Amino acid sequence: MSGRRLLLLNGPNLNLLGTREPEVYGSATLADAERIARDAAAAAGFDLRALQSNHEGVLIDAIHAAREDCAGVIINPGGLTHTSVALRDALVGVSLPFAEVHVSDVYAREEFRHFSYLHDVAAVRVIGEGVQGYATAIAQLAALIP
Repeated sequence: MSGRRLLLLNGPNLNLLGTREPEVYGSATLADAERIARDAAAAAGFDLRALQSNHEGVLIDAIHAAREDCAGVIINPGGLTHTSVALRDALVGVSLPFAEVHVSDVYAREEFRHFSYLHDVAAVRVIGEGVQGYATAIAQLAALIP
């Protein structure tokens, strides 16, 4: 059922990486993040399917579909981190190990960003490493997948 493939999901506003608040998120783009993730996945023996959406339902549909052909999920949920029980339920519901990634150090930012609905169910959490955090998350997640 699950293959040697990982699903990379980037949530709302991550399409603006490289131009949105570069002092917080850096100058790397979403394309840079996806390239880093693809390279890390390949090094760990996985293919990578990547999707960015500003719509919660699109992300949830992708998570549901992942149970058919993916061994794990890497997700940067963006602002949905702090608001979406539905995203959490989808990730728990498909029973795939997943990594939660945040480009910025959420704990050095506004207090509302300190809470994550995913923190206690994520197999891996990588916070504040910039887009290189995607590679860290993939390496750690891949080590958990038989």
